[in-house]
This record gives sequence, C-alpha cells and structure tokens, in this order.
Amino acid sequence: MSIVVRFNPANLTTEKYDETLRQLEESDVEFPPDGLDHHICFGPEGNLRVSEVWDSQEQFEAFGEKLMPILTANGIEFSGDPEIFEVYNSIRR
Repeated sequence: MSIVVRFNPANLTTEKYDETLRQLEESDVEFPPDGLDHHICFGPEGNLRVSEVWDSQEQFEAFGEKLMPILTANGIEFSGDPEIFEVYNSIRR
C-alpha cells in the first residue's frame, strides 16, 4: 500500500535543503532511495515543506534511519512527526 508523507519542518530554508541534497549525493545513501515514487519541496523561503509518495511504510522508515542524521547535522528541526496517509487513488499524466 502506497503512502503519502507530509513533513512540516520548523525552519527549512533553500540553503539547508540544498545542502542536505548535496550531502546525500556525496554519501553512500542512495538517493532517490528504493520505494520513493515522488518527492516535492514547496512553500515560502524559511518555511519550506516536503511531501513524498512512498511504495510502502517500511521503505519510508528504512530511508528515514539514514536521512535523519543528515537532517540533524544541517540544523533541520521538526515540530512533530510527519503526517502519513494511505493512498486511495493516484492519477498521473
């Protein structure tokens, strides 16, 4: 069952986001990881949000274990757990 994950970081800037992507590319962490169908970053500077579609909860959690230390090192903070929803339907162009 696919899931949608919505992250609401407390202080995400384009600089922190870009640095996190750069570190992922330079690390041994596969990005995009297996199971990530779609990733989107959006919103105003300093208050960016991220939404993702994953093939499974297990794949999301496995990647999260590798990603969280990188997010922490870049000072990205979360005000709470991400929102997770099962996908009912998906239409693509």
